Amino acid sequence: MAESELVSGADGWLSALAASLGSSEPALRLVISIFLGYPFALLYRYILFDQSPSAIHIYHTVIGLWIAYFNFGGQLYHSLLCVVVQFLVIRLMGKTVTAVLTSFIFQMGYLLGGYYCTATEQYDIKWTMPHCVLTLKLVGLAFDYYDGGKDKTRLSKEQEVSAIQAVPSFLEVTGFSYFYGGFSVGPQFTMNNYLKLINREMTDVPGQRPNCIVPALTRLSVGLFFMVIFLLTSGYVPVEYLLTDEFENQPFWYRCVYIAAWGKVALYKYVSCWLIAEGVCIMTGLAYNGKDETGKAKWDGCANMKVWLFETTPLFTGTIASFNINTNAWVARHIFKRLKFLGNKLASQAFTLLFLAVWHGLHSGYFMCFFLEFITVVVEKQELEVVQGCTPLKKIIDNPILRPPLYIIQQCIHWLFMSYPLVAFSIFSWEKWVKVYSSVYFCGHIFFFVLLVILPFLRKVLVPRKSKEKKSE
Repeated sequence: MAESELVSGADGWLSALAASLGSSEPALRLVISIFLGYPFALLYRYILFDQSPSAIHIYHTVIGLWIAYFNFGGQLYHSLLCVVVQFLVIRLMGKTVTAVLTSFIFQMGYLLGGYYCTATEQYDIKWTMPHCVLTLKLVGLAFDYYDGGKDKTRLSKEQEVSAIQAVPSFLEVTGFSYFYGGFSVGPQFTMNNYLKLINREMTDVPGQRPNCIVPALTRLSVGLFFMVIFLLTSGYVPVEYLLTDEFENQPFWYRCVYIAAWGKVALYKYVSCWLIAEGVCIMTGLAYNGKDETGKAKWDGCANMKVWLFETTPLFTGTIASFNINTNAWVARHIFKRLKFLGNKLASQAFTLLFLAVWHGLHSGYFMCFFLEFITVVVEKQELEVVQGCTPLKKIIDNPILRPPLYIIQQCIHWLFMSYPLVAFSIFSWEKWVKVYSSVYFCGHIFFFVLLVILPFLRKVLVPRKSKEKKSE
């Protein structure tokens, strides 16, 4: 009875704190879990660093399981089941295509089954959220183990670095899967990098603790900065307002500005969590990425954000390249580049974005979001080809006097149409995102589809033949 009352009291305290912060209890538990990575990392650094690999694997596994229980209670069995199955697939099927296909079908099938069984009409933090991160990790493990059985001449440089030669033990698989620095929200990392961490190789001082406390706390500070911005501004641009009659009755320009501002603020939620989680990985040493030309240690091996690029780029592709970097790298390595047999880069890109949409969930909003991203990337590439190939246009763009106002205009367009697909991503029910898009007359769809049609004609008219041939070469 006393234990039950203690648990109930703890839950009540968390619920009260979440309510006072204007948050949900699951969201608060998630944030607490991410922050707890820092004391866990310090404990590893100063007590477990010189211990045996088995002891460190057990520590990472136990902490990860506790985080899963703290957030989702008994539902932690979902992740544990998938980890055990993945270990058995690797052990029983070896470095075969069958093992890769079995892993992919089972892990993705389990994740999609979870999405189907837990789906609601709003975004909820539930066991499927960290499980989607785990799914990529386990599928990537199967790919990397398969690559370890190939002739090295058939491997790309990336595959050669990540290919697993030896058979992973059960403790290695569980430690890798439940490592607290990447269990909740990422980042993705390879088994080889994890094993290098355990073997004390992820350090700027061979055999000794890495000098990474300051870089870790710096990343934590940047993450806290963006978290504060999100907490201070998100209340002024709630996503629910997009669905109100009041929003629909506002002037068109106001609706567009609101969507742009809402999208920018909404992304800070992800930015802050990834930066804080990255700091945990840096503090353990997992983020060690060698040294630069001057001999200075690099700690960007687990970077999920390029903050300066994210804030300054006027390009859609620039924002995509600066955002969720490790997931994008995983998808590029294991999906996009392995679709090379299709013989068409555009087709490979389309299938890759389709995979990302399915990986996020079964709601129509995810598919619309990534479809719009695909069209946006295609249009921007064509637009840049026209501008770079047309001398008069290039002179206008390069004019130092016109550059600042053109940059401001480009950024306004950029963030309006960067936020536009996020509407479907965040309000993923068909009826809801169609309502919002109708309120702005489907301006994003029309804008990009019109450009998609006319840009090839503009390229024929504006770009000299020599420029086209040079570009083709």
